[in-house]
Amino acid sequence: MRIKPQSAFGQTVLLIGVLLLINQVVSYLSATYYFIGPSYKQINSLLATQIKVLFIDGMDHRDPIFHQRFFEATGIRIYSEARALENGLADATYYQFFTREMSQELGGPAEVRVNVKEDGQNVFWIRPPQAPNFWITVPLSSVNDPNISPLTFFLMVIGVLSVAGGWLFVRRLNRPLLALQRAAIKVGKGDIPPPLAEEGSTEIVSVTRAFNQMAKGIKQLEDDRALLTAGISHDLRTPLTRIRIATEMLPQDQDWISEGIIHDIEDMNDIIDQFIDYVRHDKGEKRELTDVNELINDAVLARNIEEHHNIQLQLTAIPQILVRKVAIKRVLDNLIENAFRYGSDNILLSSEYDKKAHIVRFSVRDYGKGIPEDEIEDLFQPFKQGDKARGSTGSGLGLAIIKRIVDMHGGTVQLKNHPEGGLLATVTLSTKK
Repeated sequence: MRIKPQSAFGQTVLLIGVLLLINQVVSYLSATYYFIGPSYKQINSLLATQIKVLFIDGMDHRDPIFHQRFFEATGIRIYSEARALENGLADATYYQFFTREMSQELGGPAEVRVNVKEDGQNVFWIRPPQAPNFWITVPLSSVNDPNISPLTFFLMVIGVLSVAGGWLFVRRLNRPLLALQRAAIKVGKGDIPPPLAEEGSTEIVSVTRAFNQMAKGIKQLEDDRALLTAGISHDLRTPLTRIRIATEMLPQDQDWISEGIIHDIEDMNDIIDQFIDYVRHDKGEKRELTDVNELINDAVLARNIEEHHNIQLQLTAIPQILVRKVAIKRVLDNLIENAFRYGSDNILLSSEYDKKAHIVRFSVRDYGKGIPEDEIEDLFQPFKQGDKARGSTGSGLGLAIIKRIVDMHGGTVQLKNHPEGGLLATVTLSTKK
C-alpha cells in the first residue's frame, strides 16, 4: 500500500499538511517554553519568597498566635499534617512542575499541590523542606490552570483553512492539466477535440496553446489524407469500370482472360475499400447501447458462407455496452474473413463477460498453422502481413483497421497462437459508460 500520493495534487496537499503539522508542534513548544513556562516559574518564585519569610530567624512558625497574625496580614495559613487533611489537602492535585521548581527555590525536597475552589480561587498547598510536618496554603486568585484549548482551536482553524486554500489552489492549477489529459486521450483515439481554454499559470497556458496547435495540425493532416484517399479511389474506380466494361465485351472464346481481369478488378476494388475504411474511422457514427452477441449473430447471418466454411458459436450472456455498431460489425467481418482466408474452413466465435474487471471479450479462433510469435505484433501495422506463415494476400490493412476501431472504443485487441493450434484474436471492450 502506497502512503505517498502519486498525483501532483495529492503531493501538494500532503506537503501543506506536513508543514502545518510541524508549524503546530513548533507553536505548542514555543508557547510552552517561552510563555507558559516562564510565567509559572515567576509565580513559583513569588510563592517561594513568601515561604522563606516564614523561616526568617526570630520567627516561630510553630506559634499559633504567629499563625493568626501572619494569616491576617497575608492570607497565608500554616497547618499541621492532620489539620491540612481536614481542610482540603486530600482534594488538592499534585503538580510535578511546581514541586520541582519549589524544591530548587527552597533548597530541599518540597511538595506542591493546587486546589481550585468553587469561586475560582487557586489555593497552593506547599510542604517546605524547612518544616516537613507542616503545610502552608497560599491563595492566588489571578492564576488559572493552564488551558491551551483556545490555542488548539485557533491552530486547527488555521490548519483547516490553509489545507482548504491549498486544495483550491492545486485544484485550479490541475483543472487545465486534467482537460489536457482528456483531450490527449481523444486525440490518441482519432477524435480531435475543440480547442482547449487557455487558463491557469503561464506554463500551463503555453502547454495548452502548443497542444491546441498540435491538434489543429493533426486534424488538418487527417482531412488532407481523407481527401487524398477519396480522390485517388474515385480516380481509380473510373478506369477500372471502363476496363471491366471492355473486358466483358471480349469474345466468348477469351472468357478465361476476361475472368482473370474481372477477378483482379474486384481485388483492386476491395483494396480501395480497405484504404477508405482505414482513413475514415467511422467518426460520424454515434455510440449506442448494444449487445455484442447480437452483432456477432448479425455478422454470421450477413455472410455468404461457402459450403465448406463452418462457424461455431460459443456465446455467453453479456451486458449492453456503448459502441459504434457499424464499426464493431466491421471488426467482426474482418476477423471472420481473416480466419477463413488465412486460417481454416472451421472457426469458433465466442464471447464472455468479466464482471469483476468490467470488461466484455469476444474472440475469433481458427485452426490453421498460426503465426510465428516474433511476427504477431507487426501485424497491426499498416501494410504488414504474416506472409511467411499464412501466405497472405491483399493490402495488409485489415488488422490495422481493426486495431484503429478498437482503440477508438478504448479497448484492446490481441493476437496469439492457441495452445492447441491455430490463431486466436481477442477483442476486449470496457462495460463502463
